Amino acid sequence: MFLSTFHVISFSLHASAHGPALLSSFRTQCVFCRSFQVFAIVVFSCIESEGYINAPTSPQVKCIFNKNDSACHYAVGIGVIAFLACVGFLLLDVYLLFSSSAQERKLAVAADLGFSGLWTFLWFVCFCLLTSQWSRTEDMRGIPKDAAHAAIAFSFFSIATWVSWCTRQRFQQDYYFSSYDNI
Repeated sequence: MFLSTFHVISFSLHASAHGPALLSSFRTQCVFCRSFQVFAIVVFSCIESEGYINAPTSPQVKCIFNKNDSACHYAVGIGVIAFLACVGFLLLDVYLLFSSSAQERKLAVAADLGFSGLWTFLWFVCFCLLTSQWSRTEDMRGIPKDAAHAAIAFSFFSIATWVSWCTRQRFQQDYYFSSYDNI
């Protein structure tokens, strides 16, 4: 099953004018999407698994980032939405491999660029929020520091990967617009 699907994809890509270039671009996008997904998973899983603790005298759980539940909710929300968006854009890229519409490609690249720019900013806000709340946390007893450090570090790494992706998409957008405008 897998081998026959691969042959169909390979045949259809080589049959089109931009087949090898699109396949190479798709492979690069897969690598970037995997790093986005891993970073997003690390951020929201660190917070979901060890980001909430309760005081010995209270059964109510609080966020480890200065007991600010909003900081934890924001980081988890950004991570989950980033993960799902990566899956969605990966599926869109697979669809575009078989699409011959230049207009659809332009819209997809523009949407990806806009989303990437927005998500770069939201990861920056997440990093600043988590760092600020972590620096204000006073009582560190019983707090899993490794989980907090990992969430902060990978939210910073997410900024760098989304910025590089945004730059790549901008270059790709210029390439697509210039190459399809000449047709």
